[in-house]
Amino acid sequence: MNKFFKILFFIFSVLLFEASISHSEETKIKIGVLVPLSGENASLGKQILNSIRMALIDIKSNDIEIYPKDTRSDPNVTLRSALELDEMGISLAIGPVFHKNLLFLDQVKNITFLSLTNKTLDLHKNVISSGINSSSQLNTIKKFLKKDDIKKTIFLIPNLNYDLEIKKGIKESKIKFFKQYNYDIDPTKLTKQIEKITNYGRRKQNLSDEILRVQNSDDPNKEKILENLEKKYTLGNVRFDSVIITDFDESLKSVVTSLLYTDVSPKNKYIITLNQWFDGSLLKEKNLQPIYYPSINKKNLDEFTNKFFKRFNYEPNYLSLLSYDLIGLIYYLSLKNETLEISKSFKTQNTFKGKIGVFEIKDNKINHQLNFYEINDGKLKKIF
Repeated sequence: MNKFFKILFFIFSVLLFEASISHSEETKIKIGVLVPLSGENASLGKQILNSIRMALIDIKSNDIEIYPKDTRSDPNVTLRSALELDEMGISLAIGPVFHKNLLFLDQVKNITFLSLTNKTLDLHKNVISSGINSSSQLNTIKKFLKKDDIKKTIFLIPNLNYDLEIKKGIKESKIKFFKQYNYDIDPTKLTKQIEKITNYGRRKQNLSDEILRVQNSDDPNKEKILENLEKKYTLGNVRFDSVIITDFDESLKSVVTSLLYTDVSPKNKYIITLNQWFDGSLLKEKNLQPIYYPSINKKNLDEFTNKFFKRFNYEPNYLSLLSYDLIGLIYYLSLKNETLEISKSFKTQNTFKGKIGVFEIKDNKINHQLNFYEINDGKLKKIF
């Protein structure tokens, strides 16, 4: 009889153990990762994957499992990989990286995709844009304009494929501005356009007219007046006190250089631009300074970069930090929701603090509360 109970106890223990394993597997949070693992952007995909793995180690939880799939930066390959994730019963995926790869993902309705793109136009209902979008940046710029009581702002927007994103951000942020201009990035056309925007011809003529008037006058101080006038390039003010240039890299520098040519100096007018990701080359261009822009928390970025470098022996792309934060966000939501409800949580308003800073999930995108920086005299300074 005693032997019978021992056998019964053993069978019960085995069943309980198997049930425990089964329950553990069911409660695991399975996350797909759609990144380029082959092709020209494979190194970027590897960085993102490494940052996700680093995040999993840092949160010290075994409840999250990742399932990487290659997109090859191709919409058709992305769809095929997404369907494979769907067959595995996965309802949440980080990626794809690029907006073009979202093209067919409305066909995979059971999965919510946390895309790393910062573009928010034409998103499918099952896609969340998690990049640093134009609305987040312009909301931060708006805060700076109010802080410094800047009243007359003009927008300079390049004729590029993201101009509609900028215009959407302007509308959503409700930022006040005086005028909005589009410009051609071709240097042979750019300067002429900036001359027109700044009324350069009229201001230059004003100077010539004033010099001629003083020369023909009987003013006893005309020699001194003429000496001062000859030091000037133009005469008369422009009709704005700040310029928001929605451009990057060498094209941005060309626009500021054209403004300098038309006698609009950063020393007298605020030159503001979009997130430059702490482009070190801007620190060297002292003639273009001061220049202002919104961005993520620099201290947190440096800490993440150092940590990543120590682990993998190379510096990460900024998208790596974004994907790192998404793992933290998913884990945070998992503590508040049942596993099956996490995907739904991305469709409702939530606020989360990560390495990038504070961000809010709303209307199929993640809006970031950014910091604001000034580059002046070769140095970077945090304004707020």
